[in-house]
Amino acid sequence: MAEHKSDIQIAQEATMLPISQVAAKAGLVEEQLEHYGRYKAKVDIQSMRDLPDRAKLILVTAINPTPAGEGKTTTSVGLADAMNLTGRNTMLCLREPSLGPVFGVKGGAAGGGYAQVVPMEDINLHFTGDFHAIGAANNLCAAMLDNHIKQGNELGIDPRRVVWHRCVDMNDRQLRNVIDGMGGIADGVPRQDSFDITVASEVMAVFCLATSLADLKRRLGRMVIAYTYDLRPVTVSDIHAEGAMTALLKDAIAPNLVQTLENNPAFVHGGPFANIAHGCNSVMATVTAMKMADYVVTEAGFGADLGAEKFLDIKCRATGLAPSAVVIVATVRALKYNGGVPRAELGSENLAALEAGLPNLLQHVSNIRDVYGLPCVVALNAFPTDSAAELKLVKDRCHELGVNVALSEVWAKGGEGGRALADEVVRLCDEPSAFRYSYELEGSIEDKLNAIATKIYHADGVDIVGPARNQLKQLEEQGFGGLPICVAKTQYSFSDDQTKLGAPRDFRITVRNLRVSAGAGFIVALTGDIMTMPGLPKVPAAERIDVTDDGKIVGLF
Repeated sequence: MAEHKSDIQIAQEATMLPISQVAAKAGLVEEQLEHYGRYKAKVDIQSMRDLPDRAKLILVTAINPTPAGEGKTTTSVGLADAMNLTGRNTMLCLREPSLGPVFGVKGGAAGGGYAQVVPMEDINLHFTGDFHAIGAANNLCAAMLDNHIKQGNELGIDPRRVVWHRCVDMNDRQLRNVIDGMGGIADGVPRQDSFDITVASEVMAVFCLATSLADLKRRLGRMVIAYTYDLRPVTVSDIHAEGAMTALLKDAIAPNLVQTLENNPAFVHGGPFANIAHGCNSVMATVTAMKMADYVVTEAGFGADLGAEKFLDIKCRATGLAPSAVVIVATVRALKYNGGVPRAELGSENLAALEAGLPNLLQHVSNIRDVYGLPCVVALNAFPTDSAAELKLVKDRCHELGVNVALSEVWAKGGEGGRALADEVVRLCDEPSAFRYSYELEGSIEDKLNAIATKIYHADGVDIVGPARNQLKQLEEQGFGGLPICVAKTQYSFSDDQTKLGAPRDFRITVRNLRVSAGAGFIVALTGDIMTMPGLPKVPAAERIDVTDDGKIVGLF
């Protein structure tokens, strides 16, 4: 029956509890909530600041994404429901969807089938306005920066070396490169400019890594936004913008409480992309959840080579968090796609193609277990077209590495379909682990890039080309060499070439630009053809979205 209903139909037919009742299940009282209608609320984090962290943290990641779909968010939601169903007090922490992919090609981020967070229309659209606040703060900084240049430029900012971009939460390739300040003396100083999508803004990264309102303001203040004629960095605090930016973000920084289809509590808060940023929900949400539950399920964006690497090497390093277990989501269909099968033929049994695609999964498993020292389980997201022989092959190959596979049927059955996965995750949480990072901070920027490339991507090394070579030297001279690295790379491959599927070998990673995100606390390395402003596809999802005369949204997945 579930196969005949869309995600939005299932979500709209669900019986939601008033958010006060969901909050009560999580141990919250009315005074700790700021309501956004009947089914959404922000949570007062100050009231829980002194409570100890008590939860075990579970990270959900995946193989490299394919058009066949992996179901990472669906698995995260279903796992949290299954753990609550089996008597384990569990909170879920997810990222907020960006309007760019919602109206573009990727879709939203509220799960699917009978493993969703609701109200899904709200979560996938304006939600509680967090992204609008982040975009406004970003663009206020841009306006104040250009105003400083217009009003005499006391700091000696070189307009050619403004590195702060405006942003909009939409896929709009037309805004990638623009010239603004045209029209005359009263209209500013003409210069070349560009837009990023909001989830690529450093404000988003700062928002998601801040540990308090005061920490948020400090981080905003140290963001580098331009360079002077003599190449000195100019920060947000130099133009006195951090206070007003923090004012715009004061309410947004509180985590958003919603519910799953099974009425279990979930935080949905923050949303940096994992291919061009660090890809994790907010620290505030994760840390708050760990004070409220015995287990916390969270996810990291795209494949484990991106989201999980950044979660472990950036977020965990910044906060002292460490997962007790990792779930790696895969599907037989996606593995066959990695083995060279066209999308139209993925429903047919093909053991040879599955065998050829399995190295993608096995490399992710090996990275999590052998590089990071963490126990893991493979969640095999079930499809009706999976054959018994194909399922057995995946299990056999994972068992050869000493890793168990749990069949996940949460899309069709909700929490009931995740019982086996929940039991294995709890078992792993009780196992000892020796968590470690993939690199230490003491090395040079190039050393750290090489460590990620060789240990995680299994590349032969890194080539730093063009402007990146001078940028590397400049960043180290300015004292930023000790920061962790956030690699902006295609999500579709371990390499920086999206056509190299599976587990490629004999390749190098090309870094063409390096820039500091001093507020977030990392160096961004742009590789391949990665862009910080995506474009819409030929037939965007927006063409299918509509509203009926009685106000019901349709076509949203």
